[in-house]
Amino acid sequence: MTQSVLILGATGRFGRNAMVAFRNAGWTVRIFDRTTDSLAQAARGADVIVNAWNPPYPDWQAQVPELTRRVISVARDTGATVIIPGNVYVFGADVPGPWSAATPHLAQNPLGRIRIGMEEAYRASTVRTIILRAGDYLDTCASGNWFDRVMIKSLAQGRFIYPGNPDIAHAWAYLPDLARAAVVLAEMRESLPRFCDVPYQGYTATGSEMAQALSRVTGRHVSVQRMNWLPIQLARPFWRVVPYLLEMRYLWNTPHSLEDSFFRELVGGFQRTDLDTALKRAIPGALRPDGVLAPA
Repeated sequence: MTQSVLILGATGRFGRNAMVAFRNAGWTVRIFDRTTDSLAQAARGADVIVNAWNPPYPDWQAQVPELTRRVISVARDTGATVIIPGNVYVFGADVPGPWSAATPHLAQNPLGRIRIGMEEAYRASTVRTIILRAGDYLDTCASGNWFDRVMIKSLAQGRFIYPGNPDIAHAWAYLPDLARAAVVLAEMRESLPRFCDVPYQGYTATGSEMAQALSRVTGRHVSVQRMNWLPIQLARPFWRVVPYLLEMRYLWNTPHSLEDSFFRELVGGFQRTDLDTALKRAIPGALRPDGVLAPA
């Protein structure tokens, strides 16, 4: 029997990739349109709800608790399992890594506390929930994330612009892989704990190591250049997202990785795309030696 998934936030990074991964796995995929659809109606009959709703940072405080309440309410009524793309915000700057499902959530900054509150609401509910936790995303197209908007904007000139210390570890995840992992977990959902926190390791790489990988991928030397935060700080009066970018700046100067023994225990044969291939697909095709974007 074909299984059905409802994607919330299908135009976003994780939602778009989840839509492709579930379709490729033979699921019936429904896309939720917040402007026209009723969530209760759209979720009727769905086996899984992928909650990839991610409002802009300035709207988190006002919107995330209400969106969380709505999804929990609908999932409780329908019996659907909710899958959430988790992040590393919940841990905070002072918790030593590697971060795992057992690592306490001790973030004190506002965005971290909002994510903690969201996850705790699911934990306290009766809804079957899977949090698939990962670091920063590598996408297959420009989607306005740190990697494509800032870090590779000068790649044609041989520069990799890094927002923090390029010599410390940082967690990354290739979105098509992460979305495939979500499908695998969705298909085994009945055998998982009711609330299941699953860190996905992805890649652990320093900024310098990312530049070395990009040198291999582009066929030219790529050097690391530290990003100048001053223009962002000066834009604070005019750009409402700036305080939140500054709030999360610590992640670029805090060495971190995700420990995924639980994921490997659950999904032993999962094939992860190697970093060089992921980077080939994450940069514009014109920046590769053959000028062709590799297929996902």
